[in-house]
Amino acid sequence: MKSYARATAALKRQLGGKVVKTQPAAREAASFDSSKIPFLPAAVIFPRKESDLGATLALANRFRVPVTVRGRGTSLTGSAAPRRGGWVVDMLGWNRIQIDAEAGMAQVQAGAKVAAIQNAAEAKGWFYPPDPSSREFCTIGGNIACNAGGMHGGKYGVTRDFVLALQGFLPTGEFVQWGTPTKKFSAGFNLRDLWIGSEGMLGIVTGATLKLIPQPAARWTLLAAFETEMDAFRAVRALFATRIQPAICEFLDRYSVLCAERATGATVFPGQGGKPVVLLELAGTASEVREQKQAVLAWVKRTARAHREARNRAEAEKLWTVRRKCSGAMFELGDSKLNEDVVVPLHNWERFGRILEKLRRTSKLPIPTFGHLGDGNLHVNIMYHRADPVECRAAEAAVQQLMEAVVALGGAISGEHGIGLAKTPFLRLQHSPAQVRAMQAVKHALDPKGILNPGKMFEVFEVWKHERLKVKFPWDHK
Repeated sequence: MKSYARATAALKRQLGGKVVKTQPAAREAASFDSSKIPFLPAAVIFPRKESDLGATLALANRFRVPVTVRGRGTSLTGSAAPRRGGWVVDMLGWNRIQIDAEAGMAQVQAGAKVAAIQNAAEAKGWFYPPDPSSREFCTIGGNIACNAGGMHGGKYGVTRDFVLALQGFLPTGEFVQWGTPTKKFSAGFNLRDLWIGSEGMLGIVTGATLKLIPQPAARWTLLAAFETEMDAFRAVRALFATRIQPAICEFLDRYSVLCAERATGATVFPGQGGKPVVLLELAGTASEVREQKQAVLAWVKRTARAHREARNRAEAEKLWTVRRKCSGAMFELGDSKLNEDVVVPLHNWERFGRILEKLRRTSKLPIPTFGHLGDGNLHVNIMYHRADPVECRAAEAAVQQLMEAVVALGGAISGEHGIGLAKTPFLRLQHSPAQVRAMQAVKHALDPKGILNPGKMFEVFEVWKHERLKVKFPWDHK
């Protein structure tokens, strides 16, 4: 990997040693994200103002230095790992949040934590719904880069649905603004949405204007157990057919529930241990929730083996325990996890369930699955032991078969994690050669020298040939 010593020295002379860090500790900390595959950069840049970013990109183009942007580094696919070394731009210091309570908007910088945005909005009576499981740590810039979603996606939408405008820099170092802080904008090409989900390959986001919605006046939570996963899928499809749209509709298969039960030492439903469950939350006006609650109770009595409703928020928090515990508890099944966030069309949920059962049998690996039935975004967790070569080969084969099956069912290989490095082998399962060429043409048009986040998405990266770091992040077990 190139040292880029001459370019780094020039950048340090221009911006100073407080902005451009070349110490080993700073470089190592920026060398990996939650994919835990390290690539050591030559320097880490902590920009103080916009001109620092412009100067960084100008020099990067002059010397052809790769530039990777990062926030907290919560990406599970390697989107924020500096694949080609070069320079890492750390945006965590850019964390200002301003709530326009009159207009229902938030002006935020890229390094602002999503939970902090939600808390600031709530204090003014507003609601920012996108809620990835790492929301206490992840930044809005990273959410925009990967078009993050979360449990509220089925009713409210994902990050793209709440971004009104973006500010930042083209890869060439020119400042741009896509959209305005207004709820309508139809003046020219919509390059704002082109940046959202582009994984930091088409520009550097410095700030955004987010749309907020009013806080729901009422909420109601229900946990239901079903005999089989197929029963749960059919029941939820029947509920959606009534046009009731829960704010949250989470699914945990029997394996996920068993992991959570072992972690807590208590069964979710006494006498119903290890049954798949669905966790529902209704939200809206008091009258809307009251009316829908009666319909949901009638539905659950017809379809579920057991159910429990929350009478207040404290009881609702107890019901959420099973969802919060299941992911971290899976590590008793293996020391390594492939968390694949696939999306399956509603009409193919049962077929997908049968495919998962077959995959468990053929791979001989535990594959607990949970996720957001509200939008069909399921997290398939292929568990294995990294020191066991047989299990590693089985996991590698299983993820390939999973992706092929998802595409064959008309689904998506990623709903909120992006492609990064980990999913590069599967991009061409999802997209035709013409579609890939079109995306590459956009990349070349905006980044002719290939400066921003190179080595991602389009180049196949063989994850299995790279040793991963044995580090743990606070958000790993969310």
